[in-house]
Amino acid sequence: MTAAGDTFVVHMDREALNDYPLGRYDVTVTITTLVPDREIAWTVKGRIRPQVGHVYGYRLEPAGDAGTLVTSYYDWSSIHPHWREAGIFPVVSEAALRATLGILARTVARGYIGRRT
Repeated sequence: MTAAGDTFVVHMDREALNDYPLGRYDVTVTITTLVPDREIAWTVKGRIRPQVGHVYGYRLEPAGDAGTLVTSYYDWSSIHPHWREAGIFPVVSEAALRATLGILARTVARGYIGRRT
């Protein structure tokens, strides 16, 4: 990923969450915001129509010697009216968003994030 507009495919398995019986499926992630060392946001497109239009993201703030303060967000304010009327949002709970922060922290601590050269 180098800029907003970049895309990649993610193989999903919602069964692990045991909330919606979607099985295994693929989605295309499109980066909507990319400000190095400050923010990354993305939207997800899958097989469903109309597309939902929700956005996920992380905001990063330097925290001195403590590292980086990361804020995870999930914005469904501009979702397609079909999905708004369905009354299923938020699909992702606050607890699930918090869990991604733990996954991110472990990933960084283990050195899985590529180093800049």
